[in-house]
Amino acid sequence: MNSLIVGYKAESIKILSDALETRNHFFKVVPPERESLLLLDEKNYSLILLSDYSENAVNFCRQIRARANGRKFTIYAVITADQIDQLYTLLDADIDQYMLESLYDEQRLDVRLSFAEKMARNKEGQYLIEQKLRESEARARSILKTTVDAIITIDEYATVKTFNRAAEELFKFSSSEVIGKNVHVLMPQPYRREHDGYIENYHNSGNPKIIGIGREVTGKRKDGSTFPMYLAVSEVNVNGQRLYTGIIRDITEQRRLEQEVLRISEHERHRIGQDLHDGLGQMLTGITLINKNIAVSLKEENHPLAADVDEITGLVKEADEYARSLSRNLIPVELDSSGLITALQRLTQNAERLFSIECTLHDVVNIHFDDPTSLTHMYRIVQEATSNAVKHGNASKVAISMETDETKLVVKITDNGTGFAEDWDKQKGLGVRIMKFRARLIGANFEIENNEMGGATIIITLLSVGSPYKILN
Repeated sequence: MNSLIVGYKAESIKILSDALETRNHFFKVVPPERESLLLLDEKNYSLILLSDYSENAVNFCRQIRARANGRKFTIYAVITADQIDQLYTLLDADIDQYMLESLYDEQRLDVRLSFAEKMARNKEGQYLIEQKLRESEARARSILKTTVDAIITIDEYATVKTFNRAAEELFKFSSSEVIGKNVHVLMPQPYRREHDGYIENYHNSGNPKIIGIGREVTGKRKDGSTFPMYLAVSEVNVNGQRLYTGIIRDITEQRRLEQEVLRISEHERHRIGQDLHDGLGQMLTGITLINKNIAVSLKEENHPLAADVDEITGLVKEADEYARSLSRNLIPVELDSSGLITALQRLTQNAERLFSIECTLHDVVNIHFDDPTSLTHMYRIVQEATSNAVKHGNASKVAISMETDETKLVVKITDNGTGFAEDWDKQKGLGVRIMKFRARLIGANFEIENNEMGGATIIITLLSVGSPYKILN
């Protein structure tokens, strides 16, 4: 061990030197002066022995503790019986221990030095650990400050513990305005009201809805505006305390590009449907009329081909009806005040006719979107959910319903089929992914739950604030 003997008293220095030499220390004797402080970093001294009491020794001790690494050194002070009143001064200078009579008892001095060595090793090890922790915390703070993703940490009571610079820019809150508050200040209604219940449910049941996975949710800025964001939440246990870290990305631009791509796609679908109806449909109707006239003339002449022409007329008529059916499927929502209701009524009728099931509508309301293609997206979600309930869930009943209040519109498609497996989100079903994609494009949240009938309930939630829809009277 490397030790430093500091002082002026020759007798004490000699006793300490002999004892340290016996214990195989590398040591040096220096006066308690400022220049001697420079030696502390040369040989990595860990044990400092003040051989005698003096004002210089007290100041020397204080100067050590004032250093950035001052807490790593173990300081023992030697005092005499007549200096016992100075002990408080030494303690105030932050010495670790003192020696009195033991200096003159070889066995007791050896024991005291043994304890001093142990303390010095422990303090040095603790200092290194603390230094690594400080460096780790500094790196973590640096990452939090410079990362482009917003990072928020909350405790098990949903209280915000950290809020990095990217989060400040995204939510327009300063960290001082958010830290110490419930994280639901960053959420719009109704999620703000329901969030604490989600955390409590997770603590009680251990069933996470978002922990360990990423999902798209809605955030709220300081000015009250909302935006779509991708949120990935992880859980960590620190000293018995649960902490949750959320990494957030603003996906507003991604949503805009997706909407633009699908808007063009829907426009092309609409054009094809219109061409089928107005172009091919009209042509087939014309051919049917011409064939009918020919068939009538051939029948009057008792021509042997009259029956064939009549059959051709029937086939052309079927083709005409099929083309018009395709057209209706490509343009399912009439863009008038009752467009969605009309389309859903036709959907339920077709489902009952084609699948032989009971399909019902409840409390359906008229919805208007700023972007007309959003109405088609909503219809397609309901259509896909109904089809999946029958094809994959073997349902015999499907109910389509709507619930609305001042904060949200909720569309539910409920069936009595076999429901979804717990790991449904890990499977590669294309239908569910398309439904989720369409929901994102209209600014809605998409969820799947198993219901009391054993089947599945698909829930599409549109928030009133910031959503491009309104309910018509």
